[in-house]
Amino acid sequence: LTVNISTAVDFTSGNRETRAPDYPLVALQQVVRNAVMHRSYENTNAPVRITWFADRVEVVSPGGPYGVVSQDNFATGATDYRNPTLAEFMRGLGYVQRFGAGIPLTRKTLRDNGNPAPEFETTRSHVAVTLRRRS
Repeated sequence: LTVNISTAVDFTSGNRETRAPDYPLVALQQVVRNAVMHRSYENTNAPVRITWFADRVEVVSPGGPYGVVSQDNFATGATDYRNPTLAEFMRGLGYVQRFGAGIPLTRKTLRDNGNPAPEFETTRSHVAVTLRRRS
């Protein structure tokens, strides 16, 4: 993820130079980790897809919302775990800090960096997240 992030440096607007990445690394990490943790591993061999465009990054995870999470309440705070063993394993390794924190943290780091809010698309067969480049 870090290889594809560009950082703008501004040394003319103030007394000190400022640096701003086009995407905050934390937001990208949260989206990709959620895609791996919550994807469906049953009845599909489709990979999690990360596609980097000039103006956006799209992450598509096989399998739609699961359990108490639906298309109607997705990204509103409802949580459920299709893969609880994998979720606990990722937490134990430090890749997940607190269950249910990924989307709020993604939103906050994008907002703090000046990026648009993440866009979510949910269907029965996949969850897609689009992160727009900082302008």
